[in-house]
Amino acid sequence: MVAAVLVPAGAATAQTPPAQTSPAPAATPKPVEAAPQAVPGFWDPRRRPDRPDLSRLTVIRFLTETDYPPFNFTGPDGSPAGFNVDLARSLCDEIKVTCTIQMRRFETLVDALATNRGDAIIASLAVTPQLRTKVDFTDPYYRAPARFVSRRDAVMPEVRPEYLEGKKVGVIAGTSHEAYLKAMFTDAEIKSYANDDALRAALRRGEVDFIFGDAISLAFWINGTDSAECCAFSGGPFVESRYFGEGIGIAVRKGNDLLRQSLNWALFRIWEKGRFTDLWLRYFSVSPF
Repeated sequence: MVAAVLVPAGAATAQTPPAQTSPAPAATPKPVEAAPQAVPGFWDPRRRPDRPDLSRLTVIRFLTETDYPPFNFTGPDGSPAGFNVDLARSLCDEIKVTCTIQMRRFETLVDALATNRGDAIIASLAVTPQLRTKVDFTDPYYRAPARFVSRRDAVMPEVRPEYLEGKKVGVIAGTSHEAYLKAMFTDAEIKSYANDDALRAALRRGEVDFIFGDAISLAFWINGTDSAECCAFSGGPFVESRYFGEGIGIAVRKGNDLLRQSLNWALFRIWEKGRFTDLWLRYFSVSPF
């Protein structure tokens, strides 16, 4: 059985390149078993948020999107379902407030919030400087990390630039993942591919030693039938915000500090009680982290 490992505080999950003064290892590390299941936790237990006046909240109208499984999708009975939906319900339970969840097309969510057709967007919305001009965000509740994948017989517990010297690494052309490799893994032989299918096929055929990309989609590929159980993650997650974003937050209307602070308080409480970990493991049998 795979163990769960809690990864605390967002910055602690980042895997950054070693300092230039670090000596290179004498040899590439030997293959090892894949790392245990990890659960993201972006909350610092030393920075407990203050409990706001929750009595001022009577209802939270959540907006979410229609088709981004497993985060958002329509359940068999036609009701909203998915990780974000269950998280929203947990937040309302913690705050002890009535909540509704309305599904809309992703591109309509911000306008719906601005025109008071909802109070908060919980739809895997990435925090960006552009969106910050339109909405306020809670603290991140997860990130979309990048990770390396190798064949199962060549898994590494840690991946550093010097370990991949001369190795062939596949990546999707024109992405932030490609830019990161070119900036940080300068001694690797980077091979660019047009799309996910071509990239993953190259690893299965042995044309490359590793592939590098979005860990969430890679996690589902690893655990799905298309991979034919060929491959596994190597090393830990990379969450460098300059390349991979600030994280995923819940959006509220500009200036709605009461709701933003209440959601931050509830997110911390859910994580502290272990409910976030339980929810994550329910949806991610192979964790992106």
